[in-house]
Amino acid sequence: MRHRYRRTQRILHFNGLLLQTLGVVFLLPLVLVAGYWGRFGEGPVTAYAFAVPAAAAFLVGWMFRRVFTGGTPGTAGSMIICGLGWVFASAFGALPFVIALKASYLSGYFEAMSGFTTTGITVFSGLDEMPRSILFWRALTQWVGGIGILSFFLAITFKGGGAHHIYGAESHKIASTRPVPGILHTVKILWAIYGGFTLAGAVALALMKMHPFDAICHALASLSTGGFSPHDASMAYYAQTGHPHFRLIEYTITLLMMLGGINFLIHYRVLTRDVKALWDNVEIRTWWRFVAGFVIVIMFDHMMKTGMLATVFTHPGVISLSDVETVFRRTSFQVTAILTTTGFSTQDIGSAFFPALSRQLFLAMMVIGGCVGSTSGGFKVMRIVILERLMLRELFKLRAPAKASDALIIDKRPVPDDEAHRTAALFFTWLLLILVGGGITALFSNQGALESLSGMFSALGNIGPCYISNADLITLNPVVKITYIFGMLAGRLEILPVLLIFSRKAWRG
Repeated sequence: MRHRYRRTQRILHFNGLLLQTLGVVFLLPLVLVAGYWGRFGEGPVTAYAFAVPAAAAFLVGWMFRRVFTGGTPGTAGSMIICGLGWVFASAFGALPFVIALKASYLSGYFEAMSGFTTTGITVFSGLDEMPRSILFWRALTQWVGGIGILSFFLAITFKGGGAHHIYGAESHKIASTRPVPGILHTVKILWAIYGGFTLAGAVALALMKMHPFDAICHALASLSTGGFSPHDASMAYYAQTGHPHFRLIEYTITLLMMLGGINFLIHYRVLTRDVKALWDNVEIRTWWRFVAGFVIVIMFDHMMKTGMLATVFTHPGVISLSDVETVFRRTSFQVTAILTTTGFSTQDIGSAFFPALSRQLFLAMMVIGGCVGSTSGGFKVMRIVILERLMLRELFKLRAPAKASDALIIDKRPVPDDEAHRTAALFFTWLLLILVGGGITALFSNQGALESLSGMFSALGNIGPCYISNADLITLNPVVKITYIFGMLAGRLEILPVLLIFSRKAWRG
């Protein structure tokens, strides 16, 4: 019997090491507790809120490693390690919210899962009055989850065999070239780039006279494309409070989100002076077209519906460059935020600023997401390209001679049939989960059809913004919250590792 469940032993052993690593991460917010002691609600309660989970995670992790034996995990075992890793991380990550904010455990778990999966849906309000350590923890969960909890674990602690299985279980399931040979070396390079961009973003925002604490939180949440802001008004806070550089701040956050939404292999190539990486493959070219196309169409939609477009032609002096810049800035910010699946916003996406056409386009953007190998969620631009090529291939086969080659070619390389079939299956599963999640939302809430679908769109795409107000999100039925928790995890891990957790046969071996 013990031999039959050797895989289970390995799964729990590796998750023990992951939990010990998480226990150390819990100590970071204690620096904020000490620094702000006696201010902003920091004190014994917040210290307790992080010390207890740190000790609990480390102790449970130690017990797992002590009781269960390790070994090299296979593909199925690595996928279960991956799925359980996110479940365990959120289970312990919820405790600071429960202890410090007196939140229910379900709400705390929802917030932690939203953070680690970089979704950005929040069930909390009153952020401006929250303890700084809690706000920092929200941002930190997103930063750790940005490239992946397990890749973070691999980069700083892992020395055993099977790293390629573990990395492959968490990374997006489309084959891509590594920057260098060796999984561990690759992971460390990716985290070095990720950390470097984050530091540069924090410094840039601080130089724009953003409070250093806000600069750190926003940099952590921007590169991770998570979108947890320390303010209820999100990025609109700076315009509303009259910050002298709010425009520059919004453009900087837009750039940081865009960096997070692009394949980190491209960043590596650009940093090693291969600048043509910014346009030399079909995915990045399609990404640029999506960004530019959506910005142009939504700007046109806004300007036409508000009469700005007609005024430009009839009374050109009435519309100033500042008016056009405001529309461009807000539109480009929101398009980037949704395409990169970041929860930041400068205004409610359901507001009058965005007419009906724009709101429908936002749903399309929620599906598309960012590039493969980025921190973004969504279906991924490359998969959209594969689906497009599949459709064109079927049209070609109908009109071409029977003996004509019908290979699926992208970037001058054939796409394996398994990859194409997996993409089609994943797209079908996505649509199915969105319909089921939307139906559950409509059944257990008073939300309309569009709002219900957008909620599951947001959860499964790890996006954040949706057409359900924050006040309604807070009071959602527990059944809906559990549905969204499953959706966030399934979207982040692309479904299969989550489903394997429920397969008894997958645990054996």
